[in-house]
Amino acid sequence: MIPIKNIINFCFFLIPVTGFCQSKNNNTINNIQQHYQWTVEQLNNKNSKSVLVTAHRCDWRSSPENSVQALKNCIAMGVDIAEFDMGKTKDGRLIIMHDKTIDRSTNGKGKPEDYTLAEIRKFRLKSGTGHPTVHPIPTFNEMLAASKGKIIIDIDKGYEYYDEIIQKLDSAKMFDQSIFNIYSLPLDSVKAHHQNIPEELTLQVIVNPKDPNAENIISSYKSHRKTIIQIIFSNDADAILGKVHALKKSYSIWFNALWPEQNGGHDDDTAVEENKPDETWGWLISHGANIIQTDRPRDLLNYLRSGKLHP
Repeated sequence: MIPIKNIINFCFFLIPVTGFCQSKNNNTINNIQQHYQWTVEQLNNKNSKSVLVTAHRCDWRSSPENSVQALKNCIAMGVDIAEFDMGKTKDGRLIIMHDKTIDRSTNGKGKPEDYTLAEIRKFRLKSGTGHPTVHPIPTFNEMLAASKGKIIIDIDKGYEYYDEIIQKLDSAKMFDQSIFNIYSLPLDSVKAHHQNIPEELTLQVIVNPKDPNAENIISSYKSHRKTIIQIIFSNDADAILGKVHALKKSYSIWFNALWPEQNGGHDDDTAVEENKPDETWGWLISHGANIIQTDRPRDLLNYLRSGKLHP
């Protein structure tokens, strides 16, 4: 039988330990909330000296792409924006899926619309090495719940589900922390097909710089206060780069560091594997980037912090 004095002493020992754990958890929550509020303020601040980081398909190097866990990794890491892609099941449920099929990213086969939500949830997402994990394909609702009040979300490949997505963002009261990607469509065309274009929602316009209507498409969004222009260029001589200074008067500028064909060779792998961050990420920043989308979020965050461009 344990003496009562020992039990009392043990209980007194537990009190400060428990208090320490609660304090640490509260500090973590406070830090996430403070960073989130800072990001919301910076998102459409064209004159900010800071640079925001977008994690492409969330943190796919550590967890399966477009998974809830990858999103949570982004939040813990201090990433500003998590990008993910939309799909839909046979019974009309919005899910997170990049490809037109589930073959590459899961241990299943076929198209998302071949399965009901209950059926597709039986498959498991693959890791970056191609091995099945414990993670299911998430629903849009799950991603909203995991991100609310914690991180900006960038919704890609979702225009065909526009009205449903807007309704869910409205119900969740998440317009102010969401970016919606629109490809090569002028704002008038969007308005003609959709009645609700929320002022609080940030729109990201993605145009092919070789499109003869590119400038008109971009100009059409001047009436929408929260607009980002995503600029893709294949080489440093691309004419679109000479227009960034003028564009920044009206819009925030987003560059992709993902692959060399999107940024004239100023890409993530060159930055990390060849140890040339100044020639890649630094180059994009010097040419007007307010936001950089990356497959190397941790490395980019460290680089920005070393240059006092990110808290």
